[in-house]
Parts: sequence; structure tokens; C-alpha cells
Amino acid sequence: MSDRDAAFEAYFAARSDAMRGTAYLLCGDWHRAEDLVQQTFTKIYLVWRRIQRHEAMDSYTRQTLVRTFLSERRRGWFQHESVGSPEFERVAPPSGHADERLVLLEALAKVPPRQRAVLVLRYWEDQSVEQTAELLDCSAGTVKSQAARGLATLRDLLEEERVR
Repeated sequence: MSDRDAAFEAYFAARSDAMRGTAYLLCGDWHRAEDLVQQTFTKIYLVWRRIQRHEAMDSYTRQTLVRTFLSERRRGWFQHESVGSPEFERVAPPSGHADERLVLLEALAKVPPRQRAVLVLRYWEDQSVEQTAELLDCSAGTVKSQAARGLATLRDLLEEERVR
């Protein structure tokens, strides 16, 4: 195994779990998140030998992950299928922190993909407006407007859930 392959393997081992968590927040499905992470690290491996600054890899990996998610959603390759009927599966109204987290994740999955990407990067990954704009290849104003719309959508969805 070459030194570069060993470096990639070490990077993958260190960062794949964190990227899987981000991918889950983007797509709302652990299996799909695993696929996104695999696609992301495959793309990174293909260019690994050309990367000069390995210390800046987290930003590049995050950008590749988000762009892979958005690209796939745009092309319609992935159709979100829901198994079962949520109305009949819910046994009791949510109570406690774990249930609140599940309700929040369910609502986040319903936010449009670009807005969801902004929310995950800004509030989960704790990226600045400028960093998020760079990762998504858009302006800071677009990040701000997408964040505002995404938060409004999320609030509306959570309010609907509260009323149920």
C-alpha cells in the first residue's frame, strides 16, 4: 500500500462517521446516507493524488457530500419512498428529548433539498454564511435567504406536528 493510499485510508477512518451524520441530516435515511458517503469518498479517492493540502480536506469533503446530495436530488435518481402509513404507526404523541429529536429530523426531511443543505451546513456543521456560500457555490445573500426560508418551512412543519 502506498503512502497516499494509507493517508486516504486514515482520513476515511477518521472522518466517515461525521460525514455520515451530516449525510443523514441531508437525506433523512441512514441507508441513503451511507450511499452518499460512499459516493463522496469514492470521488475524493479518485482525486486524492492531486490534492496538495490534505489539512483542508474536511471542507472539500463536506462540499463534495452536499453537491452529491443536491445533484442526485436534481436529477431525480433517488425517489424517497415511505414504508407504511405514518398516521397509523404513531402510538403516542412525542414526549421528551428523544421524541423531539425524531420529530425535528422528520420535519427536516420535508424541507426542500437546497434549503435543507443550508440549514445542515449553517446550524449542524456550524459553518459561517461565507463558508456555506463557498461550499454551495452561491452568494452569501442566497445562503441567508435559503436559511430564512428553510427555517420558516421547518417552523411551519413543526407547528403542524404540534397541532396534531
